[in-house]
Amino acid sequence: MKRKLRIMNVAAEVAPYAKTGGLADVVHALPKELVHQGHSVSIIMPCYGFMKKQNIPMTEVDRFRISVGSKNFGATIYQTEFSPGLTIYFVANHELFGRSRLYGYPNDNTRFMFFCKAVVRFIKEMNNRPHVVHCHDWHTGLIPNYLKQKFNHDPSLRSIATLYTIHNLPFQFGSDWWKVPPKQQDDGRGVPPETPTKKLNRVNFAKRALLNADIINTVSERYAEEILTPEFGQDLDGILRRREEDVYGIVNGIDYTVYNPVYDKNIPVNYDWNQLDKKQLNKNALQRKVGLEQKADIPLIGVVNRLSEQKGFNLLREIAYVLVKLPLQLVIVGSGHPDYVRFFKRLAKKYPKRIGFYSPFTEELASLTYAGSDMFLMPSRYEPCGISQMISLRYGSIPIVRETGGLSDTITNFNPKTQKGIGFVFSGYTKEDFLIAIVRALETYRYAQVWEHLTWRAMKTSYSWEVPAKKYAQLYRLAYRHKRARKKGTT
Repeated sequence: MKRKLRIMNVAAEVAPYAKTGGLADVVHALPKELVHQGHSVSIIMPCYGFMKKQNIPMTEVDRFRISVGSKNFGATIYQTEFSPGLTIYFVANHELFGRSRLYGYPNDNTRFMFFCKAVVRFIKEMNNRPHVVHCHDWHTGLIPNYLKQKFNHDPSLRSIATLYTIHNLPFQFGSDWWKVPPKQQDDGRGVPPETPTKKLNRVNFAKRALLNADIINTVSERYAEEILTPEFGQDLDGILRRREEDVYGIVNGIDYTVYNPVYDKNIPVNYDWNQLDKKQLNKNALQRKVGLEQKADIPLIGVVNRLSEQKGFNLLREIAYVLVKLPLQLVIVGSGHPDYVRFFKRLAKKYPKRIGFYSPFTEELASLTYAGSDMFLMPSRYEPCGISQMISLRYGSIPIVRETGGLSDTITNFNPKTQKGIGFVFSGYTKEDFLIAIVRALETYRYAQVWEHLTWRAMKTSYSWEVPAKKYAQLYRLAYRHKRARKKGTT
């Protein structure tokens, strides 16, 4: 099948309309690159209440009703042009999606079961139905389930293949999976139960996607291997191992029209890899903004991330009082767990000329931190892919990362003898290994020419979406072939 593919991307969040993390960036950038490569692509997402303020020029294209359990909800489908040649659809229901947040409501399973049903119903009525529905993360996990278990003989839907992408496996449905007693956990068989509400609230969307999608992938090759193990598999590793031949890893890209110091409007001085002297001006600006001591030669370390245990903030907290004794400055930008917010606020208050802390996250301060820092910390306990390390490379902030998931796939360890490598990598999730990596970076920073060349090479490293999109097109074709073969009963 070499003809142009028709692909529909389904996700709960898409930048710039709704974003809580990297998922929104992926569904913003991947479809655009697929269109650029000649495919026919669309996106569909919920229409959240807060999006009214964005004044998006929407046109109503469909209206119908969807039942979930004993309740019946109206669904209105709107569309707008996302970018040239790319249409995005919005599924609207004010009762379910009219509130201020994307997630975190007691009825999240009901909300996203409605969304999945509405997407399937809308696809059924489309003139040019997609060859492949690309489902991103648990919120869309019932779509492969419905297509395989409920509509397998429907002439409108039975040929549609599904690809399910795991962006972060611990998140499997509207509650924490580990809090459901084993005997009450969803077995994933058949179509999902809708009554009573207790059963509906325990439906495991991710498990059902893994059992029913034609192809499964995740967002880095290393994480695709890790999730096959009990350590990273989040109780779904058994299913994943049984489907190992259908599990793939593709490292995310980043959109260089968005994350690029050449164009970034949030930094005072734009620059590229041949203008590193201008990067110093951004460092000066960051020091002024945060209230740090104005020194050109002190290494400034940045952190832009969600304040969570997964992102390694436990480790950072453990070594914080060692760091303040080293010749460095530290700027942290992010939102997250209140314990971390309190701790780093206190630290910044105690050492105002050495430590800067800003919460909540803002795009403006994040950009300035990428551009103004010399090094960038990502000591994640686990990391499916991560895009912050790739952004930091483009801004010339050398990443110090733990060897896990996508960090392992994207950052090579710097070797002072061969001058190869673009970051500083440590293996064990321990404060000792983390500190050694930071000290290695600080030592290298003392050699200005070596550091300048390292920065130059890091900035030239490309993680655009061109190659990942080609790999996704291969997976779409593979999913389509699997679907056709299974329909014929040959596999």
